Order: sequence, then structure tokens, then C-alpha cells
Amino acid sequence: MRFTSEQRLDDGVLEREFTLGETPGTLWTPPGSTPAPLILMSHNNGLPKADARLVARARCTAARGYAVATIDAAGCGDRPRSAADEQARADLRRAMRAGEPVDGIFESFIGPLVENAAPEWPATLDAVLALPEVGGPVGYSGWTALGIRLAAIDPRITAACFFAGGYVPLAQREEARRVTVPLLLLLQWDDEGNPRQRALDLFDAFGSEQKTLHANLGGHTGTPWFELEDSCRFYDRHLR
Repeated sequence: MRFTSEQRLDDGVLEREFTLGETPGTLWTPPGSTPAPLILMSHNNGLPKADARLVARARCTAARGYAVATIDAAGCGDRPRSAADEQARADLRRAMRAGEPVDGIFESFIGPLVENAAPEWPATLDAVLALPEVGGPVGYSGWTALGIRLAAIDPRITAACFFAGGYVPLAQREEARRVTVPLLLLLQWDDEGNPRQRALDLFDAFGSEQKTLHANLGGHTGTPWFELEDSCRFYDRHLR
């Protein structure tokens, strides 16, 4: 891991950009000398780590005493996408404009996006946990499809907050039964891109004995800000 820039924010949080091989990332750490619990934070469907909503969530979470790490994994942010991925995205835009079925198109590029991104997150976790200012345990926040894969394969993740918006491939819907960590699922009731019943079925499929569903009125990007406070209280219960 090589740090490429850093800035101290007004609330004392240290924000640092880094690279790990070809993977660019950002790490936020709270003030103080005690090793902080870590939260891996990702955005839906390959949006960049610099997206304003993710950055705001990360900074507020770090101010609550957590280290927060995010990366642009393969196919995410500004990293190159394959010709097949670009074609699938173009097909999706066309199908949505025409009101045609889109499940098959979603499957054709979200599935590979998860498969390609998933290996880079455990490597990032290895590097961040090696820093003296970061300790365990580890939580996950964000993109549901990716989070299911990581929670199913990496035992270091001990709690997860998933955003139900966005397509979850068939493989991850099956893997949901292997997710047994404490879970908070955030659902936008009127999400135009995520059928409500599918999200409810996914919640039912998770194998966790402790799982909570928060549903709010509004579309895909309308998650209320108070859910950030609730998610931090969720992490307080399970990571401290």
C-alpha cells in the first residue's frame, strides 16, 4: 500500500488516498491513537469511490470513531471496463428507455462486475488491517451484491449494512443464505430500479439470525440521512 495524498479535515478525520497495486483507494481514520474498528464501504454497481454520497457517509462514519476504506475495484469508477461491459450498459440504457425487460442485461454485466471486483477487497482488507491505526473487528457498508459475496467468503467481516437498491445477480441471491453475520438492510420503498418484492425476498433469504430491515418511502437515491446515524448505532452494537 502506498499513500499518495492526505488531508486533515475540520473534524480531525485524516483522509488519505492510496494505491495497492493497480487499485486506487481512500482511507479515512478518526483522530486519536487507539486502533479503530474498520468498515469497508462500497458504492452500487461500480460507481466511483469519489462519489459525493459515499464520501459524505465515509467522513461522518469516521468522525464517529471508525476507520473507513473504499476502493475503485476492477470495472469500478474510472478503471477500464471491457467492451462487453460497455455494450451491456448501452443495452441496459436502451432497454430501460424502451420499457423492455432488463433482468438478462443486468445479469450479463453485474455478475462479472462482482466476480472481478470481489478479489481486490480482501487484498485491501489485508493491507489496511496491517496499519497500526486500524484494528478489528470489520464491518461492511454499501453495494448489496458485492457485500453478499464478501460476507459469504471472508470471516473477518462480522456485521454488514446493505443498500437494497440495485440488481442482485442470481449467484448472490443464492449466496445470501450463507451470510450469517448481523445484518441491516436499507430499502427504498419506491425504488424505480429495484422491485420491492425482490428486495423483501432477498431479506428473507439471508441466513443471519440477527437481521433488520429499514424501509423508507422514496426513490433509489432518497435514503434519509438519519439512516446513517442508525447504521452507526448498528456498528456500535456489533463492532465495539
